[in-house]
Amino acid sequence: MLLGKKRKLGRKLEEIKVGEKLQMSETVEDKDLLLYLGLTDDNNPLFIQHDYASLTPFKKPIVPQIMLTGFVTSAISKYLPGPGSSIRSHTLSFPKPVYHYEKVNFFFEVVNIHTESHTIEIEVEGKNEAGETVLKGTLDVCPPYPPKSITSTTFDNF
Repeated sequence: MLLGKKRKLGRKLEEIKVGEKLQMSETVEDKDLLLYLGLTDDNNPLFIQHDYASLTPFKKPIVPQIMLTGFVTSAISKYLPGPGSSIRSHTLSFPKPVYHYEKVNFFFEVVNIHTESHTIEIEVEGKNEAGETVLKGTLDVCPPYPPKSITSTTFDNF
C-alpha cells in the first residue's frame, strides 16, 4: 500500500438503492481457459479435450463453472458496489453449460439493503447468446467501509 495515495473505492451502503442494475458481457477464449487450468492445476478433460467431451451429453468442451463464478465476483469488485467490497456468501446454479467462445450476458440487480448488517443482496443471471439461462443466483455483499485514517491530522502540514 502506498501511503497518502488516494484509491477510488466503490459506493458505500448509503449510496446504493434497491433496483439498481448492472449489465456486462464476457466471452471465454482459449487463452483464458488455459490460464485458469494452469493456475488451478485442473485437468478435467470435460473442459479442454474435444475427443472426451464429444462422448458426453455436452458434445464439446465446456467452461468451468468456477470461471463463470469468477466473472460474477469480478463484477462485484469492479462495479457493483465496486472496489473495497466483499462477498460474504453466494448461491449460484448453472442450469446449462457454457461452451468455449460463447458470449455470456450477465444481469445484476440490487434487491435488498440490510443496513443493520451493512450488506446488500444482489441477484444475478447469466444468459448465453440464445437467451438461455446459464447461471442464476444471489450474493450477499458487504459494500466498502469508509477507510479510517492511519495518521492523525497533526501531520497535515508535513
